[in-house]
Amino acid sequence: MNIITLTTDFGTADWFVGSMKGVILGINPQAAVVDVTHEIPGGNIHEAAFALLACYRYFPQNTVHVAVVDPGVGSSRAAIAVRTQDYIFVGPDNGILSLALAQEQVLEIRRLDHSQYFHKPLSHTFHGRDVFAPVAAHLTLGVPLKELGTELSKYVQIGWPQTSVRDSVVHGEVVYIDHFGNAITNIAATDLAKLAQHAPSVFLRGEEVCAVKNYYQEVASGEAVAVIGSSGFLEIGVNGGHAVRALGLRLGEPVEVK
Repeated sequence: MNIITLTTDFGTADWFVGSMKGVILGINPQAAVVDVTHEIPGGNIHEAAFALLACYRYFPQNTVHVAVVDPGVGSSRAAIAVRTQDYIFVGPDNGILSLALAQEQVLEIRRLDHSQYFHKPLSHTFHGRDVFAPVAAHLTLGVPLKELGTELSKYVQIGWPQTSVRDSVVHGEVVYIDHFGNAITNIAATDLAKLAQHAPSVFLRGEEVCAVKNYYQEVASGEAVAVIGSSGFLEIGVNGGHAVRALGLRLGEPVEVK
């Protein structure tokens, strides 16, 4: 399989993403490089991990997923490649891969310490170009993980906030803010199924702000609404508007559904 996906916080105004693609294509000109997103807020590992979680499974088996949000670049943090039952994941060992890996059967973890698979000269500040991109390209050419470096038994995991149900109330929080200003929570459809009522509402800071509906246009333009979005999680939006600005939402904002 020649597919490589890229998830970064590099943006598209500079040459960073382009140089990663250049390195990949220099090694494997047949590679198909797919941009997941390069608009992760700078250094936000949690948002990058969620973005990868939300999309990785829609790619064919053996796709190589590269995720690079790397505030520890150049430090002692490990660079890793992980093979699961269906995919390969490549990135810094800082938790960015962990939400996706938690959904997969992990078969092998390797620290990337065999420099013959790196781009030279190696920059201390741009491992996206010099480590992760070339390693991904070599993997699409059939280089086995065991050739990349030392085997590891575990990887760094970031905390995923757990929902809870108390007194017929689902408690969660905002974990991601998308381009449209929707606030995606960690509350899944299975959490809502635990509620007795058939028409639950969302509460923020103790106040009811919207009902849970099936789609945005079930409410009037400009009104707040919550739906189970394409990610599989409850998201708070405004029909035709920007929920984060309208409701003053932020990452980590507590959310109740009852």
